[in-house]
Amino acid sequence: MTATPPSHPGLEPLFDITELAEYLGVPLSTIYDWRTRGLGPRAYRFGKRLKFALSDVRAWMEEQREATPGTPSSDRG
Repeated sequence: MTATPPSHPGLEPLFDITELAEYLGVPLSTIYDWRTRGLGPRAYRFGKRLKFALSDVRAWMEEQREATPGTPSSDRG
């Protein structure tokens, strides 16, 4: 996997939308769809650019975890 944001002392790693799609193993169109539907991890907007903090991505991932195997954690549509 090549989506490794550069590290800067004191700054949390940020993914751009392409890196996020690669990190999660989903098509870029899925990320855009999630954004349109109000799903997916929170993002920072810098002008026209979206950036996703690694901590927000991990927190969002944890919310997606099944409560028990085979059971959705919530009704995400």
